[in-house]
Amino acid sequence: MSANRRVWFFIRKSLLGGLTILLPISIIVFFFRWIYQTVTEIISPFTSVFISAFGLPKFVADWLAFLAVLVLCFLVGTLVATRLGSWLWEQWDENVMSRLPGYTTVREVIAQLMGNSSDSPFNRGEVARVWLYGRAVDVSVTALVTSRHGDGRVTVFVPTGPNPTSGFIYHVDETLVELHPEIGVESMMKTVVSCGAGTATLFNTDKPAG
Repeated sequence: MSANRRVWFFIRKSLLGGLTILLPISIIVFFFRWIYQTVTEIISPFTSVFISAFGLPKFVADWLAFLAVLVLCFLVGTLVATRLGSWLWEQWDENVMSRLPGYTTVREVIAQLMGNSSDSPFNRGEVARVWLYGRAVDVSVTALVTSRHGDGRVTVFVPTGPNPTSGFIYHVDETLVELHPEIGVESMMKTVVSCGAGTATLFNTDKPAG
């Protein structure tokens, strides 16, 4: 290898090594910055109250407003958990909130994503491997069983990486589904977020057959 090629190889290797380390850090910083800006914009009415009432710096007021919102969420959740609070919320939700256009749809989507809904795949879904094209084709996908049909078919949700909240819904014969009750939904989602990394360990496919 000539001297010029060795220099170029060294520069290329060093550059790629630096990008490998710094790029993930930059993405994480950008993500948290975006989250911070989004949250502070949402809680800006509370922040302005702290600034005008106590003359606090905006950064301090933002954190106090964020803590105030958390406390408010906790108090509302505690109230709704009581019998009286639950009844009052049901009446309000049924007679007022449900009449707002789009409210029911947004509520159900949030409940699904948060795992609070009893039908949420992120709450009770069964982890499985599914052979979408038949077992004769050596191609399978990681999925969650979300519904069972009376005719022997099942509905599965196949999340896409690295965003597991989006994906595809398939209705397949149960013979194409291999359930893995020993695998938790959270463990399965980690492999989706990492674009498949760790799947061999998850399904023990790194072990010899038989």
